[in-house]
Amino acid sequence: MKTYNIAIVGASGAVGHEFLKILAERNFPVGDLRLLATERSEGKKITFKGQEYTVERTTEQSFKGMDIALFAGGSASKTYAPAAVKAGAVVIDNSSTYRYDPEVPLVVPEVNPEDVRWHKGIIANPNCSTIIMVVALKPLHDAAKIKRIVVSTYQAVSGIGLPGIAELKKQTEDIVNGRPVEVDAFKYQIAFNVIPQIDVLKDDDYYKEEMKMVWETQKMFHDPELKVCATAVRVPVYRSHSESINIETEKPLSPDEARAVLAKAPGVILVDDPANSKYPMPLFSSDTDEVYVGRIRKDISCNGNGLCLFIAADQIRKGAATNTIQIAELLIKEGLI
Repeated sequence: MKTYNIAIVGASGAVGHEFLKILAERNFPVGDLRLLATERSEGKKITFKGQEYTVERTTEQSFKGMDIALFAGGSASKTYAPAAVKAGAVVIDNSSTYRYDPEVPLVVPEVNPEDVRWHKGIIANPNCSTIIMVVALKPLHDAAKIKRIVVSTYQAVSGIGLPGIAELKKQTEDIVNGRPVEVDAFKYQIAFNVIPQIDVLKDDDYYKEEMKMVWETQKMFHDPELKVCATAVRVPVYRSHSESINIETEKPLSPDEARAVLAKAPGVILVDDPANSKYPMPLFSSDTDEVYVGRIRKDISCNGNGLCLFIAADQIRKGAATNTIQIAELLIKEGLI
């Protein structure tokens, strides 16, 4: 079997570790493996498939001989992605640096696999909340053409990495034991609270996390006229994001028809039996690669063709690392490496 030389930038972080876990799980044909990070993590030892690797400091020379460079996110993408492309690697980037560049494809393999074919060295991985949503909605869009989306997200604290998990754990322990609560990772106390703010404030009083869902969905659906309104909320859950979604379609689509479409959709697990308390939850979707979809019902407030649904998926796996590895697999399948 042909193998491919892989560089991972941000290998010592949460997403970098997930890259390695998923490469092993999916038996990706890894040849040489180069683990890269900041100077702070230089020299750290990481084991992959029984072999120990030493983390190196990322430089512009780090990508010589590499076929694929996986960027876990952060400012490193802007600094080093051009150098990786110049060295001959295809970059798959988890940061927001290139997502809105018209020259860079933004890809979810279940949604718009064809877009990898026009890459010019860099492919962007969408925001986690967008990935989760479009996997669930693209089959319905193909069936009835969605013209409007209203979505509210319930995003786990691990969306900001390990500090979010640590803060929720410590605050919960402090509250239970009657100790003062310290706030650092989030704007306010997250334990026993929800915070309707993620990322920075943009125009019209929308936070950037909300606008990401607008811009990215329009780009991947190839429909700049698609109407999307998002509200992003941080909730006291360790892992796995959930979303409440309302869609309006051009063609009629009953709940039963939607269930039939989603039951056959790639990357989707239908969990829709509310009478028996079966529906998507972070509890079940954590540490899996699928988007769980349920609570499918007619929008009784809409005179037209409207549906409501609820979804949950692991934002570290499908919302970041797994989608990245799937893009790499797609590149190999399409003969683009």
